[in-house]
Amino acid sequence: MLRPDPAERPRLIEIRDNLTDRIVEAECEGRLGEIEGLKVSLAAADAELAQLDAQSARVQRAIDLGMPSFRDIAARSTEP
Repeated sequence: MLRPDPAERPRLIEIRDNLTDRIVEAECEGRLGEIEGLKVSLAAADAELAQLDAQSARVQRAIDLGMPSFRDIAARSTEP
């Protein structure tokens, strides 16, 4: 799966808004076949935006795994 570039988010929003406008226009003119195709494209644009949002949320929340650093491990000594 390809990951969308976060820098392209404004362009994706512009595409989504344009698709929404085109769907409204096609509905007014009764072009049913075109409406279905536009809805598929709109769903794909929404999915990419959701993927960007999820990716951003993952990056923002860091998880501490509680693993010791090398310094902590190297300082220990073992006794027989």
